[in-house]
Amino acid sequence: MSSAAAKASPATSTSGGGVRPTRGAVALTTGLLIVFLLYSIAPTWFLLVSSTKNQTDLYSTFGLWFSSNHFADNFTAIWEYHDGVFGRWIGNSLLYSTVGAASSTFISLAAGYGISKFGFRGRGALFAIIVGASLLPSTLLAFPLYLVFSEIGITNTVWAVLIPYSINPFGVYLGKVYADTSIPPELMEAARIDGASETRIFFSIALNLMRTGGVTIFMLDFINIWNNFFLPLFMLNGEHTFPVTLGLFSWVQQAQETRNMNTLVLTGSLLSIIPLAIFMFALQKYWRSGILMGSLK
Repeated sequence: MSSAAAKASPATSTSGGGVRPTRGAVALTTGLLIVFLLYSIAPTWFLLVSSTKNQTDLYSTFGLWFSSNHFADNFTAIWEYHDGVFGRWIGNSLLYSTVGAASSTFISLAAGYGISKFGFRGRGALFAIIVGASLLPSTLLAFPLYLVFSEIGITNTVWAVLIPYSINPFGVYLGKVYADTSIPPELMEAARIDGASETRIFFSIALNLMRTGGVTIFMLDFINIWNNFFLPLFMLNGEHTFPVTLGLFSWVQQAQETRNMNTLVLTGSLLSIIPLAIFMFALQKYWRSGILMGSLK
């Protein structure tokens, strides 16, 4: 009876007291992970393969494997098309993502630090509003923002996208979490006794202690801004101010009228993810430690 129950059990105990999964569970888990891996890399693989094909091969060969290599031609064509407007779009995306993420990170850390370390009337209600605001989809606010910015005359300028990017309620929430877990109140009291002002405590002590959290917030904001499409679609109407996402969308619309644009769209889509990949690999150490620190709360 006991041996039959042990055979039916999905896991077995090890000598160290842990639980060892059965071969069936390991095979099922491994199979699911492989499926998820293939699902995740399939779009990137398709872009990589398609960027090496010319217009004819794009429609006459198997979509997930290489044929003749025309990547150099496609690469040259995309940088030369329309006086190199693709390079302008990449530069715009870098500007919006870097400046927007940096300003959002600073505001999030400052606001989170203030809510975490200072007691004031309505603090709980304010934090509840911030948490609620972080649940609102950004697309819901795009049209009201457009109406406001249109009234003050800053649509189709960099400020029309940088100002909304600088305010991130979820970043404020993360800033409070990191302030709660990384800044000991005793350290702040010691600094006050030594005569340090609140401004100096924040810039000299708090920001250094929240550095890992700041990098995590910056990374999340950078990726979100780089991939953002809906807000620039509302705010910008001149292609020289487009980020790369909106620029590629304008090429997709042109590709519906002329098939010669498809190789440019696919090659541009591949090139547009390279800065994000470099950014992620460069900051992955801070990403991991930041996520672990945030989970402690």
